[in-house]
Amino acid sequence: MKLDIDYVRSRFPAFSEPALRGRAFFENAGGSYTCAPVIERLTRFYHERKVQPYAPYEASRVAGEEMDEARIRLAALLGVATDELSFGPSTSQNTYVLAQAFRTWLPEGSAIVVTDQDHEANSGVWRRLADEGVEVREWQIDPETGHLDPKRLEALLDDKVRLVVFPHASNVVGEVNDAAAIVKIAHAAGAVTCVDGVSYAPHGLPDVGALGADIYLFSAYKTYGPHQGLMVIRRALGESLPNQAHFFNGDTLYKRFTPAGPDHAQVAASAGIADYIDELYSFHHRTPADARTRAARVHDLFRAREIEVLQPLLDFLATKNSIRLLGPKDARLRAPTLALDLGRSAEQVAAELAPHGIMAGGGDFYARRPLQAMGIDPARGVLRLSFVHYTSEAEIERLMEALDHIL
Repeated sequence: MKLDIDYVRSRFPAFSEPALRGRAFFENAGGSYTCAPVIERLTRFYHERKVQPYAPYEASRVAGEEMDEARIRLAALLGVATDELSFGPSTSQNTYVLAQAFRTWLPEGSAIVVTDQDHEANSGVWRRLADEGVEVREWQIDPETGHLDPKRLEALLDDKVRLVVFPHASNVVGEVNDAAAIVKIAHAAGAVTCVDGVSYAPHGLPDVGALGADIYLFSAYKTYGPHQGLMVIRRALGESLPNQAHFFNGDTLYKRFTPAGPDHAQVAASAGIADYIDELYSFHHRTPADARTRAARVHDLFRAREIEVLQPLLDFLATKNSIRLLGPKDARLRAPTLALDLGRSAEQVAAELAPHGIMAGGGDFYARRPLQAMGIDPARGVLRLSFVHYTSEAEIERLMEALDHIL
């Protein structure tokens, strides 16, 4: 079964917006288009339910129920308990709060492992724990390919390491790391794991329960939703870490790591992500299934679609000797987030693509460490071309024609 691209695009208002007509969007890794169910829920909340939630009057009761619905349904799709999922203003902010919790939780003499493949959000805050006396060990990528070799991780682990932090997929290298295998290696050494899923989740919600990760983070606004960061913290770890919220919220797991009050409207609107996934499942499958099965089947539709559309673009780029593509050339091994080293200012090339109707970006994308590790000047940056399942073959063709002209 293949993903019905016409149906998919009909659920994204951006594709019928006159201001965006004739423009192909290739900056999805920075933030995807928003699906219709999210927009509808957000609009309804602001029109009908913009009150303090959880009070006894009707508008407030319904507002609170819709916020709870978002957590209940998304947690089920991710394969975790409802209260193991929490919302925050962004993944960067959520990670910062977590690092503060670990700062006092880690025993004296502890070590942690970070990578140089990460976006700065899941690297910088952890590295700062060195100021508290924590030993920070770096799991380094292959400077040619950007690959994270699990054998290099094993060499870093001993009984001092309490935390391993790594990305499910890098926002510039694009390779999909075997998160479940890495988690097993870390757990065998007695360490807990924090997985940055920001660059993976938009390509299909993972089964976080099956991955075994103690923490899994991703961004709703890169996954067709509002500007929220979603954070799974498994119960055993979450209840052992020190409370970072108001003292009276310390006994509620999903509140322990959100110091500020939630954005009521955006949390409620996040249920629209679940609506969209369920819509796609119902459109493509006629048999009822539980939430995790629905999510898994939609995930597989997304990945199959992306691989099919991505491989011709990878093959095209392989013919260009002036381009260095970061990460694998096999679409099955990566997300459709491509970083190209062009040997000149990537921002300038992005500007040259704009008149051709290509919306893309150039820069370091907060991934200075992996770029430097691969010998790329962050000031020069990379041209990043990123898409998700709703991108059409025609848009890929348009991109290749524009690149051919520019390069």
